[in-house]
Amino acid sequence: MSTVAADPAAVSAEAGSGRRRRGGGYGRYAGAKVLGSLGSLAFMLVVNFFLFRVLPGDPARTLGRGRLSTPEQVAEFNATYGLDQPMLQQFWTFLKNLVHGDLGYSILYHRDVSEILLDRLWPTLLLVGSATVLAATLGVWLGIRAGWARGSTFDRFSTSTSLTLYSMPEWWLGLLLIAALSVGVGPLPGLFPTGGLHSVDADPGTLSGVLDTIWHLTLPVLTLTLAYLADYALIMRGSLVDEVGSDYLTTARAKGLRDVQVRGRHAVPNALLPTTTVVALNFGFVVAGAITVETIFSIPGLGLLTTDALAVPDYWLLQGVFLLASAGVILANLGANLIYGWLDPRVRT
Repeated sequence: MSTVAADPAAVSAEAGSGRRRRGGGYGRYAGAKVLGSLGSLAFMLVVNFFLFRVLPGDPARTLGRGRLSTPEQVAEFNATYGLDQPMLQQFWTFLKNLVHGDLGYSILYHRDVSEILLDRLWPTLLLVGSATVLAATLGVWLGIRAGWARGSTFDRFSTSTSLTLYSMPEWWLGLLLIAALSVGVGPLPGLFPTGGLHSVDADPGTLSGVLDTIWHLTLPVLTLTLAYLADYALIMRGSLVDEVGSDYLTTARAKGLRDVQVRGRHAVPNALLPTTTVVALNFGFVVAGAITVETIFSIPGLGLLTTDALAVPDYWLLQGVFLLASAGVILANLGANLIYGWLDPRVRT
């Protein structure tokens, strides 16, 4: 039987091509995801502009709140805010102003929308960001404990408790905490303030002011942490349960590794992949804020700002909030895709 020798040059070329494919795989994957996110941003800009201009009614009458009684006043209002221009020209003006950071002028606050959003962004990041970090940390820990000991008392208790809290509306859970820990129940006095970001006489720049802010944020952060807890705990538990019976864990045990080492070195890192994606995605909603919780606890963030803008309604302010929240979700989704593609090369195909 004859043997055909392989051409060394052909083998070398094929190997180099394979290395180039593997090396450029993540670059192509990341480029496709970035282009997709740019397309989503472009679509969001179109929706963001036209959404508030297809609503029924006359904007001048609505925003003027009955004060524009003559046709001359209505015409002056439309000219001031560019509402007398054709729709496509308004959209082009909107895009040009957006490039320069101009999101319009708020009818409600008589300030630039961009300035208002910057002022209200920090309380929302502080509230929802803290709750997201706490819920993710505690939820992942609960998911690991419950998934590794599936069917145990701890698993049943933690899973049922997480699902119960997850099923509660955030505003209702917040009201329960206010009634129990702010107002007080029976002989038990209230321990925390009912709302606000800090006391009226507190200076946020001092140590006492920082502690006062933490004191005011305890109940809102606790409300969101309990509400988001199951989101992380159940995903982490399900991912770990899928890994428990894998062959590589049996091999690790056969090598003499202890159960704690098998869990920490092998099972948990692989099970963390879906949870990492969820954490990255949920950080996008940090920008959007929690409308109901901020309203109940009177936190001056983007959520309460949205409620106030809807009551007018202040179209330009709503447009700015929608733009900021949508961009945050799209960028977080891009980050989640990039992280997941880097951690797990299988998704690149």
